[in-house]
Amino acid sequence: MGKKKTELKVVKPKQEKAPKEPLVVFAFRLSEADRDRIHAAAGPGRATRFVLSAALAAANADSKAFETLVAQAKTNLR
Repeated sequence: MGKKKTELKVVKPKQEKAPKEPLVVFAFRLSEADRDRIHAAAGPGRATRFVLSAALAAANADSKAFETLVAQAKTNLR
């Protein structure tokens, strides 16, 4: 039986990433029912991003972004 030749991988140097803005944690308490409702409205694996987007849309008075989230929630709740 013949041996397979293995190819050497060329290791490329990692590019340095620009420093990111420092992040903080913003937390709040809610009931299990509210949490489940948010998860259902946001869709699988998207609850945190959904809530963050909703909070920022409200804080920025961005009614168009908020309406987009509401439309997304209506679709996911069907």
